[in-house]
Amino acid sequence: MIILGIDPGLAIVGWGIIEYKNARFRTLAYGALRTPAGMRTEERLKGVFDGMNELIEKYHPDAMAVEELFFNTNVTTGIRVAEARGVILLAAERAGIPIQEYTPLQVKQAVVGYGRAEKKQVITMVTMLLGLPKPPSPDDTADALAIAICHAHSGASRLANYYNK
Repeated sequence: MIILGIDPGLAIVGWGIIEYKNARFRTLAYGALRTPAGMRTEERLKGVFDGMNELIEKYHPDAMAVEELFFNTNVTTGIRVAEARGVILLAAERAGIPIQEYTPLQVKQAVVGYGRAEKKQVITMVTMLLGLPKPPSPDDTADALAIAICHAHSGASRLANYYNK
């Protein structure tokens, strides 16, 4: 199963693509889509949408795992992230890719074994689990890979794969 993990954002969308087969991980690619702060929101959303479509077309993922939106104190930022998340979900839906959403707590639990783990612990485990030569950067990319790992480890993804054969 090829999984596209996404850490949504408007300025930076972290992404990671892994293959999970026979309980083993293989990292295919990872990075970040970036949109400049000076652009209009509509242009930034188009950039995110176009970038997602390019990733989908290039890697043909079997599933997309996306972090659920977590509202902090800045509602304006949360709205912009929600808008970006919407175009990300639209790109997957248009391509017919099943989407699964995970909370930060679920991701940390799946990757570190502790739902309240620190970001540094998550990055360390992602690096180890995927056998990466160095920690992925920026943090959004590490988060996206963690989300993909979470999906691979979730019983839901294995059950869905079994029943969709």
